[in-house]
Amino acid sequence: MYSNRKHRHRYQSAAAVALVAVGFTALPVSARPDPGQPLDSPVATSESLCALSRVGAQFVRCDNLTGNGVAAPGWVPER
Repeated sequence: MYSNRKHRHRYQSAAAVALVAVGFTALPVSARPDPGQPLDSPVATSESLCALSRVGAQFVRCDNLTGNGVAAPGWVPER
């Protein structure tokens, strides 16, 4: 009977040490928005000169399909 108590105490001690270790290693995490590139100096590319339009239900810009397969709404001008 004495050995059962000794083993139980040993397991409880190990569990307590594990919980304390997890508590010290788990730190709070925070997120913040990425500021991106500054807007004061835009770089003109061939794609930025083309207007967004749609062909059927697909977004199109400069003959390139965009929108990742999401259906274009009706208010986007059709080509």
